[in-house]
Amino acid sequence: MEEGSATKLDSPALRVERATGAAAGSPPVRRPMLGTFAAGVKGLVRVRPGARSSVSAAWQSERDHGIGLLFVPVFMGCGSWAWFELDREPSLLALMAVVLVSGGGAWVWRHRRDLPGYTTRAVFLFVLGMVLAAFESHRLSTLMLDRPVTTTIDGRVLSREADDRGRIRYRIEVRSTLDPALRRPPETVNLLARGDHAPIAIGEGITGRARLNPPSGPALPGLNDFAFDAYVAGTGAIGFFYGAPTRRELDDAGAGQAWPAVVARIIAGWRAALTEHIRARIGGDAGAIAAALITGEQRGISPGTMEALRQAGLAHILAISGLNMVLAAGTLLVGARLLLSIVPGVAERFPVKKIAAVGGLITVTLYILISGGAVSAIRSWLMIVVMLIAVLFDRAAISRRNIALSAIVILAVTPSTVTGPGFQMSYAATLGLVAGYAIWRDRPVSRRPAAIGGRRLFGAFSSFLGGLLLSSLIGGVATLVYSIGHFHRIPAYGLAGNLLAMPIISILVMPMAVIAMLLMPLGLDGLPLAVMGRAISWMIEMATWVSGWGGEVTTGRLPPIAFAFIAVGGGLACLFRTRLALIALLPIVGGAALSYLAQPATSPQLLISEDGRFVAMLADGQAASNRTRPPDFLYDQWRRALRVDVHRPPVFLEANDDRRVRKAPAAETSESQSDTPQRRIQLSRTGEPRPPTGAPAASLAFTAQEPGELQAALSASAGEKRFVCRRKQWCAAVTSAGWRVVTLDDPAYLGIACDSADFVVAPQFINRNSCRSGARLITAATLRRTGALEIAPGKADGPPDGTGYRITKAVDTLDRPWARHRLYDWRTDSFADPQFPEIIDNAE
Repeated sequence: MEEGSATKLDSPALRVERATGAAAGSPPVRRPMLGTFAAGVKGLVRVRPGARSSVSAAWQSERDHGIGLLFVPVFMGCGSWAWFELDREPSLLALMAVVLVSGGGAWVWRHRRDLPGYTTRAVFLFVLGMVLAAFESHRLSTLMLDRPVTTTIDGRVLSREADDRGRIRYRIEVRSTLDPALRRPPETVNLLARGDHAPIAIGEGITGRARLNPPSGPALPGLNDFAFDAYVAGTGAIGFFYGAPTRRELDDAGAGQAWPAVVARIIAGWRAALTEHIRARIGGDAGAIAAALITGEQRGISPGTMEALRQAGLAHILAISGLNMVLAAGTLLVGARLLLSIVPGVAERFPVKKIAAVGGLITVTLYILISGGAVSAIRSWLMIVVMLIAVLFDRAAISRRNIALSAIVILAVTPSTVTGPGFQMSYAATLGLVAGYAIWRDRPVSRRPAAIGGRRLFGAFSSFLGGLLLSSLIGGVATLVYSIGHFHRIPAYGLAGNLLAMPIISILVMPMAVIAMLLMPLGLDGLPLAVMGRAISWMIEMATWVSGWGGEVTTGRLPPIAFAFIAVGGGLACLFRTRLALIALLPIVGGAALSYLAQPATSPQLLISEDGRFVAMLADGQAASNRTRPPDFLYDQWRRALRVDVHRPPVFLEANDDRRVRKAPAAETSESQSDTPQRRIQLSRTGEPRPPTGAPAASLAFTAQEPGELQAALSASAGEKRFVCRRKQWCAAVTSAGWRVVTLDDPAYLGIACDSADFVVAPQFINRNSCRSGARLITAATLRRTGALEIAPGKADGPPDGTGYRITKAVDTLDRPWARHRLYDWRTDSFADPQFPEIIDNAE
């Protein structure tokens, strides 16, 4: 008896209670609900009577709660992330050797609870993550197009998606190419069909004349690499059809295909049919959002509505994640349990809770099949499956352990997801919410008589409102650094947007979606879809209202080292449950300090897009470019990353002989404010006719004008602080640092541009890579290997006047599978040596 009592007195639960400072026998205290979270955090710092405040006691408590399992996906994920970030692919044999050695050491020392034991296990998991990443890359081996080409595509439709204007994007398995026949054709392409045509069914043949482009790299150094995303997704090229594609009969009609491909095609057909059915029943943006909540297809939402949702902090509801999964499973779980309970005798004879849990398992499994398989959806599905299985075995349903298990599964199958914002934000938000829920669950409470009548109703409403407020606040704080690091902006009024819209989503939208899916096979989904559409329309109105407050905060780029420190600190704060969580303050404070100290001393003054057609010079928060209408997708990334407020379009020389400059309309000049009033600039008359476009004549006419039209345009640009252009020929500008920049639409002017400028940008493939004058020549061949360029004042290896500059390239390595296609030469059917052209010999 005494031995049993001693064992009970030294149980893990009591050790945890003593380590966390809970005084045995102390009366519980009721705390205000909205202050519970703050009180819980304060409890980590305050030393209560009888508490063991030593680090060893806190660490023992963490071990008793299974902290080791929580760090397994952390080290695996860090290893996978490191493998994808390396400039060169390490030897797989060497990695396997390290895995075997460290794995053997980890097994031998598996019971050791000291530094050597922990270090050995951490090394094993880290290198294991690298090996998994290497296996995934070799398994994918996506064949990517090397350069833009126009050809005839013949293939099979794998999936299709329609946007808000009725254009259809087809995902096509390429069977053959013609005129020209590509030597190294991509296996899978995404092509947009803009012409009116009957949609071609999934699984049928498709053919048409198309323009193919390689997936682009980062828009700027350090931004998201779309070529990497395409490589992971298996997409070898993107582009569009010239005209409408046509349907054709396939020779094999699907015979001999592997069963996973057949199943994937069947599910894609279900998903497309369901999306079209929902959009047809509801219509407009409400129908597109309803389809996105069920099937994950977001292309049908208009850009205006999508931007309103982002600025109101509601874009997260479109990503099928924990919110959608929990509401879908919870609706069926609660509904099924309620229906079974009201049947006489059923609740007494059968475990209705477990029966409802089985129904929830079936529901979320069907949901994940039609949702498109996003990382957030898979993570949510895994967590809910573990949670519902825990209900079947009467175990705790919500815990950090469930998060760790789902992360281990995802990292083992698709380790590349660790580099993307979907994985990072999904797990950060979930971990933060679970950690906050743990503090809420363990709060001291007092037993009072149950409230009746209006007081009970008010208490339920305040609990719902407080839970919504805390959930939105915790989720926003947990994902804040990822919003800044990946998207360079945060919604200032996201909390208000969530408070207004989430009750509608929780009470009307998702329950009606589940009911509609259950009734759809019977053809009775009209009423629930109508209610769902009306509720979504209210949500859109609220999002538009909140976005009208102008609350988006553009943050600019966050230094990678600062991002890593803050992200690590946030993770530690949620993984630890004792006062060891205070360790998180060190990396968080350090990351915040580095975000200030690691900023470059000089900002970039010249930006060049990957295709060379869009060039901009920056000064005082303004971007003067060589395009009247900059490409939205590209310029939006530049604007947020570099905190650009105003776009200044070029001015154009008129076609007559007075060489006047015409400014673009003011409505086209600014992102956030109007430009200066429209006026004209008179350049000096040269008396020469407009230069012809032929190479010899153009060079001769241009030479006769020196210092003529180009020099006058450069002088005018210095005063106007914008590009001065001759349509379809050239644009000229002078940056704040005094660099003379000329961009060429017609390569006939290359010689005179080299003689007049410090930087010459020619978006064509030219058989030369340098200017005899010493000017930096940047061509399509150069940019193919470097990606977008960012040029800032720096070391003195620049133009002849001694002004120094520093070139930073977006693609910093060509020795990885998702960048190696940039070295391919279709003429020789071989890969070139990965030595950079002269333009980037000194680039960073």
